[in-house]
Amino acid sequence: MSSEPQAPKIEFPHPDYTLKIIGDNHDDFKGLVVEIVQIHAPGLDVEQVVVQESGKGNYSSVRLSITATSHEQLDNLHQDLKATGRVKMVL
Repeated sequence: MSSEPQAPKIEFPHPDYTLKIIGDNHDDFKGLVVEIVQIHAPGLDVEQVVVQESGKGNYSSVRLSITATSHEQLDNLHQDLKATGRVKMVL
């Protein structure tokens, strides 16, 4: 019998699915993230995208919400973000 906690189940479609994408702090990081996210979630409200710089200024985090439609969509989005080589973490 496993006492390991189960990951919460996501029901699709899931409106307002929040993502936080962390990467090196460059002027074009937000644009790169938004461009990739819009491929997988065309309804992204760019006005609601928030960028925050780390305390030392080495990293930026881009926080946004999408309508998640499937596990496949989220997996593909994650893969494309990581494939840039500039994204360190997707939460």
